[in-house]
Amino acid sequence: MSEPAQLKQAIELLRKLVEDRGVPRNIRRLASESIELLSDSRLSPGLRAANAISRLDEASSDPNAPLYARTLIWQVIAILEQLKD
Repeated sequence: MSEPAQLKQAIELLRKLVEDRGVPRNIRRLASESIELLSDSRLSPGLRAANAISRLDEASSDPNAPLYARTLIWQVIAILEQLKD
């Protein structure tokens, strides 16, 4: 079974966030954890998305998050919300 396009797109956007040294370390860590959750093929795509959304919601509410990083996180969340089981 191939991965949904939304998962691949979300992972790619999160990688950009992880590689950006202008983003605080705790937010990069949450983005990295989200990539790991999205890559876990033992779970269904919808469950992976729900787990990642939970982590990303925590990152987006961080007051230290730069505006562009927060916008990127919201974009990833919107992509992941399209995934259903």
